[in-house]
Amino acid sequence: MEKLVITGGTALHGTIPISGAKNAALPLMCTCLLTDEPVTLNNLPRLADIATLSDLLNHLGASVTIAAGSRGTQRGRKLTFHAAEIHDTVAPYDMVRKMRASILVLGGLVAREGVATVSLPGGCAIGNRPIDLHLKALEALGAKIELEHGYVRASAPDGLKGGTVRFPFVSVGATENILMAATLAKGTTTIENAAREPEIADLAKCLNSMGAKITGAGHETITVEGVEKLHGTVHDVMPDRIEAGSYAIAALMTRGNILLEGANAHDMQASLDALQEAGGIVEVEENGVRVRSNGHVGGLNIVTQPFPGFPTDMQAQFMALASVAEGASVITEAIFENRFMHVPELGRMGADITVNGSSATVRGTAKLVGAEVMATDLRASMSLVLAGLVAEGETTVNRLYHLDRGYERLEEKLRQVGAVVERVPS
Repeated sequence: MEKLVITGGTALHGTIPISGAKNAALPLMCTCLLTDEPVTLNNLPRLADIATLSDLLNHLGASVTIAAGSRGTQRGRKLTFHAAEIHDTVAPYDMVRKMRASILVLGGLVAREGVATVSLPGGCAIGNRPIDLHLKALEALGAKIELEHGYVRASAPDGLKGGTVRFPFVSVGATENILMAATLAKGTTTIENAAREPEIADLAKCLNSMGAKITGAGHETITVEGVEKLHGTVHDVMPDRIEAGSYAIAALMTRGNILLEGANAHDMQASLDALQEAGGIVEVEENGVRVRSNGHVGGLNIVTQPFPGFPTDMQAQFMALASVAEGASVITEAIFENRFMHVPELGRMGADITVNGSSATVRGTAKLVGAEVMATDLRASMSLVLAGLVAEGETTVNRLYHLDRGYERLEEKLRQVGAVVERVPS
């Protein structure tokens, strides 16, 4: 076990290269299950979740090869996934329990092999995230679904057939799963009330480069004309809008100036709008997005929503920002019902936060004080790091395995813009 020790009080200045997006990379990796040819992904971040899914894909039959000279570079790694044959259609509990995104192998397996058995997934404890939408969507394409002993078994011995899938509410994971499955279904599939996140469009772009026929990705309705076979491809993973937004907050909180190299302003517009509401100065440059402070932080009013609304994955980080704002902020979590677990830990550092149901009122304080805190999930972990960057004295963040799931080379990137931070053994 390791911990992060942060000495706060330093304004951050410089450039942070933005890694490939974890939330895009995971479904992109699963596309290899749809073809017997190699799928190569550029700009793949070095993260625990990437390693976990790589292990699972390898178990199912995909070889995973790291290109020479690409280990831990500034621009991520190049990995090739080649599932020439599927050796096993069972995704076991010991692998799937570590990460909810493991459920994304379900659609590809049943589309290619006609059967898939996947353990019910694990991941961050941020609330109820059932997979019933995934299963109902596959049923709409003709799959038979059985639940037994903690496993989902989907079967379509005669292949999937195109149909209409209408989600009662937006689900990114379910949209990704059915999008992959529909590429090899017989006939046309229409996905209504589909997730519109940039990661969905990135997945569709990759699948189309493999020979799929997908239109409408990034909109509420996606149409997929099934094809008999997909081929291999080379695809660049999009930049991580959540990582970029997190470091943008670090610039504003520390009264600094950071260029988020490679960031795409369009993909993170809701976060940038909130930063400007709080007084941040945002400038789109040729090679990224620059965020700098105007000397103060104002209050915020945020409600998390599906894209293009404010992302739930940025809620905890903005709560850290609101903790040092001049005035009060109201933050409402409308996506997950249990995503305020960072509140008590921020309170240990002096934050004044009152939770009432799904809303939190944050009264800005003149200063936070360093303390020993515990990460409870991935994004909550980053909120504690951000608080530590401005806290008086030393902050120790425990349970770094949460951070390592979603932030590549965190302490290295922070140090290169002036932060005093060190990873040490517990």
